[in-house]
Amino acid sequence: MDDPRGVPVSTDDPNNLEMFEAALRTLNTYNGDAVALIDAALDADPGFVMGHVFRAQVHVTLWEKSAVAEVEVSLARLRDLDYRSNDRERRHVRALEQWAAGDWDGMRGELDRLLAEHPRDLLALQIGHLADFFHGDRDNLRGRVFRALPSWSREDTGYSFVLGMLAFGQEECGSYAEAEETGRQALALDPDDCWAHHAVAHVMEMEGRQSEGIAFMEERREHWAQADNAFAYHNWWHTALYHLDQGRADRALEIYDHGIHTEPSEFQVTMLDAVALLWRLHLQGLEVGDRWDELASAYDGGVEDGFYAFNDMHAMMAYAATGRAARAAKLLAAMEARAGEGGTGGAMTRSVGLPITLAVEAFGRERYAETVDLLMPVRYRAAIFGGSHAQRDIVHRTLIEAALRAGNGPLARALVNERLALRPDCPFNRQLRERAAA
Repeated sequence: MDDPRGVPVSTDDPNNLEMFEAALRTLNTYNGDAVALIDAALDADPGFVMGHVFRAQVHVTLWEKSAVAEVEVSLARLRDLDYRSNDRERRHVRALEQWAAGDWDGMRGELDRLLAEHPRDLLALQIGHLADFFHGDRDNLRGRVFRALPSWSREDTGYSFVLGMLAFGQEECGSYAEAEETGRQALALDPDDCWAHHAVAHVMEMEGRQSEGIAFMEERREHWAQADNAFAYHNWWHTALYHLDQGRADRALEIYDHGIHTEPSEFQVTMLDAVALLWRLHLQGLEVGDRWDELASAYDGGVEDGFYAFNDMHAMMAYAATGRAARAAKLLAAMEARAGEGGTGGAMTRSVGLPITLAVEAFGRERYAETVDLLMPVRYRAAIFGGSHAQRDIVHRTLIEAALRAGNGPLARALVNERLALRPDCPFNRQLRERAAA
């Protein structure tokens, strides 16, 4: 049978397709539990190949070590079902195998080839797009969608989500006007497309439009802040950044408690946003109560140490802010071991992850000149270990604060000049200029 976009699926049961589409929309919008929906489909038909593919790919989107075991379980079942799989599904399996083996670049390449033949495979497009994000590959964030876009039309099921992905890719490539236009087109087609919403939020962040950003988020809150929206925490994070840059730290902390980190969590993708906001407050010397201790304790198990360098950097921020020197040392040892390994994760750690994490650790020990020395050579290469421009801005903020605390006025002023040239109307940037001038 074919799915609603004409993509072949190895099933003859229309119920399988119906349940798959429901799960896929849940993944597209982040509203609800996509795994629970696909599990129901697999309970009804354990031989539903795309159900197992979908389940594994959803776990890949977590991009953490704890997901590997779940992916391996699905892969074992998919190998047993190879005889009934079609070529497209086998390509998904190969991509999953590469991810589980640590060849993340290979996984992205496999999805590139799959999409060249099946550009209307919405699952492959979304997983590939997220993988590009985890690699900080701004060109492919946009290019992957551009390559598929001519095969889509406005009438196609899921078209708004394709536009939402394109909008984020355009924003990361610095095409802010185009990104905002594309994102708003996506929202006009589907107001619940919270990825498109977040793409427009990124534009406003990068252009220093804090007041407009706050209004945009508040006006559309019903579409992205539902109780069961698994991406709401990140859109709340963007809202908190707007407030923080306007000097409203109290409001940012309220959002932290009620939107970003509402309960203890060990999911890396949610923990890093919590850390990223608290570290910005930490750089400004602002108190946050016992919030740091809860976060640092969640990292203490060290299960994820060395797996993905972007997550490691955030774990180190929690340790540095709470003075957990022993845990910091263990994390660095794990990262040094990872840096000596092959695979994509090893390369990320070697090239940028380890020096940046060492810089954060040095900042925590008040060795500010050392922090500056470690960050200056890598600040423009940080995209290698993933994240967005807005997320990686934390590296630049740490560098400037370290230069200020080290008493390196000329460097601090130079770095602030650069920042102001890009976002001259940002109140936080103007505050930095006053501190650097003093």
